[in-house]
Formats: sequence, C-alpha cells, structure tokens
Amino acid sequence: MLNILRRYKYILLAALICSAAGGTGYYLYSRQAALSADLRDLAGQVVALRDEIRNARGEIDSLTKALADMQGKPVEVVRQEIIKEKTQDEVLIAAVAKVAPAVVSLVVTKDVPQLEIVYVNPFGDDPYFKDFGFRIPQYRQKGTEERKVGAGTGFIIRSDGYILTNKHVVEDREARFTALLSNGAQELADVVYRDEKNDIAILKINRKGLTAISFGDSESLQLGQSVFAIGNALGEYNNSVSVGVISGLKRTIQAASSSGSETLENVIQTDAAINPGNSGGPLSNFDGKVVGVNVATVVGSDNISFAIPANVVKSIIAKVLK
Repeated sequence: MLNILRRYKYILLAALICSAAGGTGYYLYSRQAALSADLRDLAGQVVALRDEIRNARGEIDSLTKALADMQGKPVEVVRQEIIKEKTQDEVLIAAVAKVAPAVVSLVVTKDVPQLEIVYVNPFGDDPYFKDFGFRIPQYRQKGTEERKVGAGTGFIIRSDGYILTNKHVVEDREARFTALLSNGAQELADVVYRDEKNDIAILKINRKGLTAISFGDSESLQLGQSVFAIGNALGEYNNSVSVGVISGLKRTIQAASSSGSETLENVIQTDAAINPGNSGGPLSNFDGKVVGVNVATVVGSDNISFAIPANVVKSIIAKVLK
C-alpha cells in the first residue's frame, strides 16, 4: 500500500512538471510573436522616416538653389495695408471736394435808370397858373447805374471756359453776367446757347485750364439714394452745400419764372434744399459725379425741389459743343 502511494506521488509530480513546462513554452512563444510584431512596426516606421528625410533633403536642396538664384536681385516685399471703411461723412466730404472747384456763382447786372425827385408845376407852363407857387414831386432820370438784378449758379463743363446753368438765370438779353470762380477770380460770361424747352444755357468765359465737372448716369438713380446740391444760396452764400435723397423720378412740373411759366418733363425730385440762388447748380451723387442740374423748388414747401437729369444735359452739350 505504501508503494502504491509513492508511485502516485511521482506520477503527480511528473504531471505538474510537464504542465509547468508547457505553460512556460506557451508564454515564451506568445512573447516572441509580440516582439516580432513590434519589430515589424518599428521597421515600417524606420522606412517612413527614411522617406521623410529624403523628401526633406530635396526641399532643402530646392531652397538652397532658390536662395542662390536670388543673390544679387532685389527682394520684392508685399505690403499689406489695413483698409478702413469710410464713414458716410468722409465719403460726402470727399465728394464735395471733387465738385466744389467746378462750381461758379453767377451775378446778373444791368444798367437801370438812376432817378431823382424834382418838384414841378402840375400845370406846366400855363401862364395863368405859373405864379401860384404850387409844386408836386416828380421822378426824373438823371442817368443810369449798374445794379445787381439777379443771381444763380453754374458749373464748369469744359476746361476751356464753358459753363452750364439754367436758361432762366440768363434769360435777360440786355443784362451782363459775371462768373465768380471758386478761386475768387471774376470773369464776364457770354451766353452761347439757350435751350427754351429744357431750361438749359451754356456760357463761355475767357479762361483755360479750369477744373471741369464729371457727369454720372442719371438713369441709374434709385429712390432713397443720397445726393447733395452746391450753389449760391439766396444769391448771397457761395458754395452752400445741402444734402438729401432722391425722392422721385420722371416727374412733370410747371415751373414759373419772371418771364412766365414752362413745363418740364422727366425731372428728378429731391429733398436737398435748393434755394433761388441755387438754380443752375449741380446735383451730385456721393461719388462726386453730377446726376442733375438744379432747376426749381416748390415755394412754401418743406424741401421739395427738382433737377434736370444729367443724361438730358449731356446730350445737349454733345450737340452744342461739337
């Protein structure tokens, strides 16, 4: 019985030894497989790194060649400027600065009778009444004097001295017209054209090298678009600026002047203040281009004024000043 137990003891011990050897072998096999996979990954990374180094060497060679080519040549520097969007006030100020040098004030003068008061016998030379000593006052002309009888605005359309204004500003054919330029100079102006239908007139002064105005496209105007007028307000305040918007397009109005009334069609309506002395001045957009010629205002209204479209004016100028 004792021998049997000893035999089983040796068998159990052998089984344990075999089991341990098998586990150790399996562990070693698994560890070797993991190490082989790691080695394969590492080899792949080495190959990728070798390719990156090769590419980097190529880029370095290209840069070296480019630097060699640039030696002795001026280096071009690109400057980036910060563009600040202009405010509406800045845009308006710039536009006025474009238009104002071409605007002129027109003064209308005329020789008018100079009168004096004398006292005369109402019965004349009748001998029966000459001794009564009765006299009445009577006006008598003792000559003429030049007086200002009107004023308006115009603007230079060609650098050789051509000025555009309203016909009603220069309708008196016995009057003289003086253009007051933006630089303070004064020049007598001759009327070379009067357009009865469109209330347009063209004058000429003996000057060259003047700043002429630029025209815009009146057909592209839109309701609510900002505009400004420059003129000789009330015939007293040169280069007065008023700002407004386009209130209406293609209006028909009945305009009155000292010589009567006239119908003007397809005119522009604006709420920019246009006073009597502004007649003939430019109505301009915020790009500094003339889109209309100020022609009339509704008396007693709150800034209801009208302008002749620039495209109509441009066609007249093209025909007259060929």
